[in-house]
Amino acid sequence: MRDTTSELMSGRMAATALAHVREARTPVESRPASTVILLRDTAAGPEVYLLRRQRSMAFAAGMTVFPGGRVDATDATIADSWSGPSPAWFADRLGCSADTAAAYVAAAVRETFEESGVLLAGPSSSSVVGDTTGADWEADRIALETRELGFAEFLHGRGLVLRADLLGPWAHWITPEFEPKRYDTCFFVAALPAGQITRDVTSESDQVAWMRPADAVAAVDAGELLMLPPTYVCCRELTPYADVAASLAAAGDREIRTVMPTVRVDGDDAYLETT
Repeated sequence: MRDTTSELMSGRMAATALAHVREARTPVESRPASTVILLRDTAAGPEVYLLRRQRSMAFAAGMTVFPGGRVDATDATIADSWSGPSPAWFADRLGCSADTAAAYVAAAVRETFEESGVLLAGPSSSSVVGDTTGADWEADRIALETRELGFAEFLHGRGLVLRADLLGPWAHWITPEFEPKRYDTCFFVAALPAGQITRDVTSESDQVAWMRPADAVAAVDAGELLMLPPTYVCCRELTPYADVAASLAAAGDREIRTVMPTVRVDGDDAYLETT
C-alpha cells in the first residue's frame, strides 16, 4: 500500500477546492501536456532547469516549473522524423496508445525548444544539433511558439529527426478535479545536449535558474519557491542521484503510474491528498 500525503491548502487553491466540493461542480476535461526535466552535470552535482511562470498566467501563476506545455495538434504528425524507441515502446511505459505517446514525446521536445532554446533533435539518429542561438533558430522558435510553424514542418525544413532516445519517461500526473484548467501531463528526463545552452526566451516566465534538486526542494520547504506537487515530487525523487547519467538510467527502471491528487474537506479546511 502506498503512503498518502495530506497538505492543508490556502488562498485561491483552498477556496476553489471548497467551492468545487460544496457545489458538486463537474470537473473540466484534462488536456494532454508534456514536461521535460532538463538536467546538467556540475562539480556540485546535477542541476535541473527551472522557470518561474508569470504571475499573470491563468494556470500555475507564480509557480516554479520545468519547461513544458500542452500537446498541439501537429505533434502527432512527426512519424517520419522520429529516431529512437518507437511510439509503441513509450505507449507501453506510459499506459496509452502509440499515437498518444508519440504526441506526448513530440510535445516534450517542441515545448523544451520553445521555452528554453534547447532542441533534442539532430540531423541523424546519432547526432544532436549544436548551437541554437542564431537569429534563424530564434525565428523558428518564435514561429513554433505562435503556431505559425508546425513542429513536423520545422523538422522537415531543417532535415532533423526527433531524438526520442534522449528522453526517459519519469512520471504521469493529472491536475486535481477542482482546478478550472486541468492537464494530463507526462514528465520526461533529458540531459542538456553538448554544445547547447538554455536561454531565457519564453514570455510565459519571468525568471529562470539552474538548481540542484535538493536545493530546489529546500527552497520550497523554506517558503522561498512555490511549486505544484508534481514539480516538487520530481525534484525530491532526483535528489539521490550523483550525476545525470544515473538519473537517466533510473528512468529506465521506473514504474510510471498515474497520480491525480484529491481533495479532503474537514469543516472549512481543504486538504490536497496524494497517494
